[in-house]
Amino acid sequence: MQLPLSRFSFSTTSKVYKLARLDHPVTGPSGLNQRARRLAVLSVRYGTCIGLALWLVAMACSSDYFLTTINLLNVARQTAPIIIIGVGSTFVMATAGIDLSVGAIVALVSCLTSAWLTDGLTASLVVIAVIAVGACLGALNGFLVWLGIPAFIVTLGGLVSIRGIAFVYSNGYATPITNPAILWLGRGAVLGVDAPILIALLVVVAGVFTLSRSQLGLHALAVGGREEAARVMGLPIGRIKILVYGISGALAALGGLVLAARLSNGSPNAGMGLELDVISAVVLGGTSLFGGSATIIGTIIGALFIGFIRNGLNLLDVNPYWVQVVTGIVLVAAVLLNTIVNRRVEQWARVSATDE
Repeated sequence: MQLPLSRFSFSTTSKVYKLARLDHPVTGPSGLNQRARRLAVLSVRYGTCIGLALWLVAMACSSDYFLTTINLLNVARQTAPIIIIGVGSTFVMATAGIDLSVGAIVALVSCLTSAWLTDGLTASLVVIAVIAVGACLGALNGFLVWLGIPAFIVTLGGLVSIRGIAFVYSNGYATPITNPAILWLGRGAVLGVDAPILIALLVVVAGVFTLSRSQLGLHALAVGGREEAARVMGLPIGRIKILVYGISGALAALGGLVLAARLSNGSPNAGMGLELDVISAVVLGGTSLFGGSATIIGTIIGALFIGFIRNGLNLLDVNPYWVQVVTGIVLVAAVLLNTIVNRRVEQWARVSATDE
């Protein structure tokens, strides 16, 4: 913005006043300033990718075992349940919601799987049944959210009560799983690709297609972007919320199956704190906490970032308790990057371009 004053004018750029001569008018932003703004915005927008790349380089220089095939596959297997559950949570956050109950659903599914196998049910029936249980619990969360109860309160209640049901059902004991068909979900392979990784890839492909190409994905983003506008457009808000929370619950159950199969037991303690890992992965990936913006690919990157941080710290013999501290810091940093920093950098870029 320029205000003529005789042969001089005052212009503002990033809140700094500059004196400019009118015989050398500023016709527009320079290429250098444009590139600087673009670089700043991209650095914040893709901060997780940059951070992951820097961490991989740092760990490759610090440990000879970090970039080995065995270690990379181990990280991928451990991260697979987070990716599977994270896809469901991405849909929930797309609607400006949150699901804190996924870790508890993992625990309940773990206990139900081991108990029902012990009772003589077939593996295929158990898989279908526990995924249905997870979907129903998720749909119940969505229904309560649609009624007007805040998602945080609904799913926090689910976190406590569903895990309590798992403890009641199992009497607090872990039960081994020996069924080979179920164990394959956590330890098997297809053409050299580990089953957990393959399942996660299939879920990701389905999630990307649903979010970007299906009516449900577009409607979920519309609800998260501005619910009142979506309601005026005639979108079925209640049905959309019930569906996305149902998907989250179903994928939490699938992730619980993979985790229980990998650990070979069903335990009410399974998935303890897993909801924080999932939320961290989704937010780190760039999905907005306020809805309307979501990315499945970003969720994968966020999950891998968390997995590689933990793996690298373990290789460096860091105290496991400090690993938990670092995970908490990463979550706070992700929220900071995703909200305040990202918004302010984009505002700065727009204001700077307008002023020039």
